[in-house]
This record gives sequence, structure tokens and C-alpha cells, in this order.
Amino acid sequence: MKNALHRDVVVIGGGIIGAAIAYYSSKAGLDITVLEKNELASGTSSRCDGNILAIDKDPGFDSQMSLKSQQLVHELSKELEIPFEYRNPGSILVCENDAEMDAAQKWVNQQQEAGLDFNMLDRQDLRNESNYFADDLYGGLECQTDATVNPYMLTYSLFHNAKKQGAKIHTKTEVKNLYKHPENQFVIETSKETFTANKVINACGVWAPVIGKMVDVSIPIQPRKGQLIVASRQHPVGLRKVMEFGYLISKFGGERQVDAETEKYGVALVFEPTESQNFLIGSSREFAGFDTKVNHDVTKYIAKRAVRFYPKIADMTVIRTYAGLRPWTEDHLPIISHVDEVPGFYVAAGHEGDGISLAAVTGKVIQEMLQEKETCIPTEPLRYDRFKERVFN
Repeated sequence: MKNALHRDVVVIGGGIIGAAIAYYSSKAGLDITVLEKNELASGTSSRCDGNILAIDKDPGFDSQMSLKSQQLVHELSKELEIPFEYRNPGSILVCENDAEMDAAQKWVNQQQEAGLDFNMLDRQDLRNESNYFADDLYGGLECQTDATVNPYMLTYSLFHNAKKQGAKIHTKTEVKNLYKHPENQFVIETSKETFTANKVINACGVWAPVIGKMVDVSIPIQPRKGQLIVASRQHPVGLRKVMEFGYLISKFGGERQVDAETEKYGVALVFEPTESQNFLIGSSREFAGFDTKVNHDVTKYIAKRAVRFYPKIADMTVIRTYAGLRPWTEDHLPIISHVDEVPGFYVAAGHEGDGISLAAVTGKVIQEMLQEKETCIPTEPLRYDRFKERVFN
């Protein structure tokens, strides 16, 4: 096409998934261009916590994928030039009653059988962990390999090295139209210029269906809103990420013994200390379209839930609250896949609340797919067409 800039591989989306794809692909010597409609990390990647977790993943494929991502992030902490506040102190799930303790024991057994570093904790272990915990908590479990990062800094750090490796990054460049040219190349019309490409990767998170539609690909991702509170830490409340066991139940859509409003907004305790000596408190899960306004009722229920587990933090100062959108899929697994109906078109989206956790492994897998190499994890459960098959069952 006349006046169009030709690229081999174009990645649409400048969040952490696009950053990881750009890093691993440029490192492997591929010609990579990233198009981002706003600034880098301006969407979900800047409105979330920064966990690289296996503790909340289904035993089996899900947790193995997380473990692989943890190993890759550990390597990135040595490879990348810009530090991204990487720490790996492990994380904890706390239990409120006997039923949760029984479920936690089963969860630990399954994870240990799958080869993961999980242990049960009793009341005394919780007291040793933090004297801020409520006295009536029964115990919980820990995963030793869990890590935490600053998601904003990790995204920038990946892009920084990708650029040094030859990747081209275009910000304020919105994709307006995408179609396949008769010569079998993609044509990408943007708010600035027109590109052609041999391959296109859709890494747009909650906006992935918009790009999919342009090439008649229906991507079953919905935005699921989540809110967080940032509070100042006058005293060290805890050194590790803590979640309530009910978070797992909320994540996977089970029944919890909580009041109707807490259930309605999917509120469950998430506590995360940051390197800047503050802490993040979450979380919530609700389908509210693309609305990212903070709902103060939800903030109230998140705070109430936090005080249930940490009664002494009631008088700590709230610095700010914010909301972000998680790209939700029906089976809680991302789509990391080639789309057979449109040769050369790939999807890397739908990570829900695990985009930070699974960014590294997603970037690596896409790089391996582009080079037609054996992938570092099995990709069968991540196929785009798995949803179509489900419809016909």
C-alpha cells in the first residue's frame, strides 16, 4: 500500500501484556511495533495491585502457568535495567471458620500434589505474622513463591528494554480500522498514520473485542470492575500480601456467608503492603460496563471488610481510592491464541485480575508462537476457539 509503513508484527495495546510481548519478541530478534491509543500503562495496568500469585489459582494447569510466570519475573528482576520493586515474600489466605479451614486444607493438599510450595497456618502462625490480625481468625495457608511488583514500573521497564532491542513504540496512536488486504497483509489505519503488517497481536485487555470486531472475530471478554483503597501505614501492619479465603470463593463464583451487599459487589479482603510504606486494600468484583467511577458504597464495604480482619487499622488514613476494569472470561483463563479464521491474527487478552501475574508467561508464549517454536507451557486450555466448542456441547 502506498505511503503505509510496513512492519512484520504489530502489537495493539501498550499495557503490561503488550510490554511483555514486545520485550520477549524483540529479544528473540523479531521486528515488533506497539500501538497504544493513550500513554503506556494508562489502562488496567495502572489501576490494579501488583501480585505475581499462585495462591489463588486452581491446582493444575492454572497454578503451573502462574509458577512459570513467577520464574520468568524472577529472571526479569535480574535482566531488566529499570528496577520494578520486585519482592517475593510469599502470600497468605486467612480463614474465618471451620468450613473454610477444611476447604483450605483440601486446597493445600491439591497444590502440594501439583508440586507447589503451600503450607497450612494455625492461629499462632497468624499472630506471629501480624499483631494486627483479629483474634478470632482460625488460621489459613501460605504460598512461599508468591511475589509482588510495581505494575507501572514493570510495564515501563519491559518497554525500556524492548526499545533498546529494536522495538518501535507509538503512543497516542489509536487504531481506527483494521482489515486484511487482498495481498494477505493487514492494514492498520490509526489516528496518525497507516501501517501494514504480516501479523497482528490484539493485547487490548477489556477493549480486545473492539479490535476483534474489525476483523469479524468475536472475542468473549467483558469488563469486570474492581476497586482499591490506598491507606497510609503509620505502623507496619504486615510484610506480606494477605487475602481472605472467601476471595477464592468470590473469584470463582461460589457461595459465601457474608451480608447481601458484600456479596453483591464481590467484596473480599485483599491487603498488600507497598514499597513506599503504604498499603493497598481491596477488592471488589462487579459487572458495570466500562464505568471506572469510584462507587463510595463499595469503598465502604471494602473498608468494613478490612476492619473485620484488621480491627486496629480503623483509624488509619485513606490516601485515595480508585477503580479499574479487569478483562473477564467465562472460564477465568486468558485467551493466548492464534485465530485460525484470520491467519496472522493473535489474541493475548482476558486475564481478568491476573494480568500482572501472567504477563511474563503470556509475552513468552506469544513470542514462541510467532516463531513457531514449542511453547514453555501447554496452550490447549488458552485457545480462542474453546468458547465456540462450548456453545455446541
